[in-house]
Amino acid sequence: MKLSNTTAQNSFKYSWLLKRIYPYIRPYWFRILLGFLIAIPLGLLDGVTAFVLKPYMDYVIGGTALSFDILAWHFEISSLQMAFILPIGIVLFAAIQGILRYLNDYISAWTSAHITNDVRFDLYDRLIHMHPQFFDENSSGIILGRYLGDPATASAGIVDNIKTITTALCGALGLIVVMLYSSWQLAFIGILVLCIAFIPVSLIRKKIKEASNKNMVIGGKITTNMNETYAGNKVMAAYGLQDIHKFYFRQQILEGYNIGISLLKRTAWMSPLMYLIASFGIAMVLGVGTYLINSGKMTTGSFASFVTSLLLLYKPVKTLGNTLTGIQNIFVAMGRVFELFDLQPAILDKKNAIDMKGLNEKIELQNVWFEYAPNQPVLKNLSLTINKNETLAIVGNSGGGKSTLVNLIPRFYDIKSGSITIDNVDIREFSLSSLRHNISMVFQDNFLYSGTIKENIMMGNPQATAEELMQAIKSAHLQDMIQELPDGLDTQLGERGLTLSGGQRQRVAIARAMLRNAPIVILDEATSALDNESEAIVQKAMDNLMKDRTVFIIAHRLSTIKNADRIAVINEGKLIELGTHEELMNIEGGQYKTLYDMQFKKQEAIKC
Repeated sequence: MKLSNTTAQNSFKYSWLLKRIYPYIRPYWFRILLGFLIAIPLGLLDGVTAFVLKPYMDYVIGGTALSFDILAWHFEISSLQMAFILPIGIVLFAAIQGILRYLNDYISAWTSAHITNDVRFDLYDRLIHMHPQFFDENSSGIILGRYLGDPATASAGIVDNIKTITTALCGALGLIVVMLYSSWQLAFIGILVLCIAFIPVSLIRKKIKEASNKNMVIGGKITTNMNETYAGNKVMAAYGLQDIHKFYFRQQILEGYNIGISLLKRTAWMSPLMYLIASFGIAMVLGVGTYLINSGKMTTGSFASFVTSLLLLYKPVKTLGNTLTGIQNIFVAMGRVFELFDLQPAILDKKNAIDMKGLNEKIELQNVWFEYAPNQPVLKNLSLTINKNETLAIVGNSGGGKSTLVNLIPRFYDIKSGSITIDNVDIREFSLSSLRHNISMVFQDNFLYSGTIKENIMMGNPQATAEELMQAIKSAHLQDMIQELPDGLDTQLGERGLTLSGGQRQRVAIARAMLRNAPIVILDEATSALDNESEAIVQKAMDNLMKDRTVFIIAHRLSTIKNADRIAVINEGKLIELGTHEELMNIEGGQYKTLYDMQFKKQEAIKC
């Protein structure tokens, strides 16, 4: 699946999305519930100031005492006492509200972070088990955006925004109660206008979804561009590509800007429109309120309390409008996240898969067909048998299918038809972990992880003893290099191991493969990028790795493989020739002889 073709088609199936996110919410339900319980009084306290205005206007400003009875007791509070009590009450309620807001924000942030982490953990676990073709089809930027950015947008925002909505709704509810207490007639007008004000929110959902998906794709392209700028900096400098990359980057930034502005033009009118609708409501309230006061049906204090409630109500209404817009973005991100969870690796363990226990007899390819793209076969009806402890060299023209063949053995890809068997058992019957545990691979450009040299070698076998580690280092001819480094095995490598030379990286990779001690070894052009001196050292290390193992070796330099037990010539996906070096050299007009003579002549010309 190409992640850039995202649709987030379930973005507005809210019950489905909440059902999918619930397993991540469930472990923290108590804290989430506590946050919502705190949000209720936090919102309701917004109505305290408006409620206090009625007694303040009617009794303090009016200069009359407040009298009331509770059971058999009669109470009377003078206007002077009221003038003292009410301001203190407002400050006290504000302090309580501040404490509740702090607790609510902390609980929300803590919960959101944990949910985001859990989603990222599971997504990363899915990512590392995806098949190689998934990474072939998707750029690094898109993968980073989808697997890191979307979970943060989806899970971190959902709790915070629902809490904000809860607080705003409770605040609105508290203010509506004060409005109803002050005047039900005016409250009817205010609530009617409030309902009308939310109509625009439902009109922008699809626009947000479309823009969010486009922004995700653009963001992925920008990240990919930055990654390539870092990884390909030498090529950029050597070929003067700075202006071209600057142009690409500028185009991507402007494309993202245009999408953002386009969305803004379609959504920015929502708040002003809601404000305009609310203004009509305020104007109507002022007119009707004036009539009620003049007719004696409403006190000045009640009217002041009502108007204050209505004005305060605008704040949560505006907050809700913006928050609901944000919620739409969150649901789109959630839709994209669960698209990732629904992706299944193309290569999985078969039900009741068995463990591979080593290689006893042979590896056999029978009538193998393989294609990366439909109807474009790379390997065509290829059959080949490799016996235990035999070294098979694979040669041929570039693009002929050599690397593809060896990548099928550890099931980086699955064949279209035919079979690949190990000791007469189809490799699809083995569990992936046991199959790959029996294979060591050394590539042309071996990837070394950030960390120490020791950590990179130990990846071959984390349970290896110190003696086994040192033996692997010796066999890979690494001891002299390690002794020259100030920190020895604990020397920190830069990203991708670029602080080492090409030959040194290859020997670290060989030591890693040596430590695995697998019965099958695959060497995919392991020396093709090295100079003659480095190649000689690496070749010695490779010879040690190849001892008493079944080996597939691909090399452009035919001089390095003429001692192989057999040589297979593959061209355009077909096995053209098979035999020893001497046998193939005796085939007049044969492809191997032609390739070998061409390389020999080139080497002679270079020497001259």
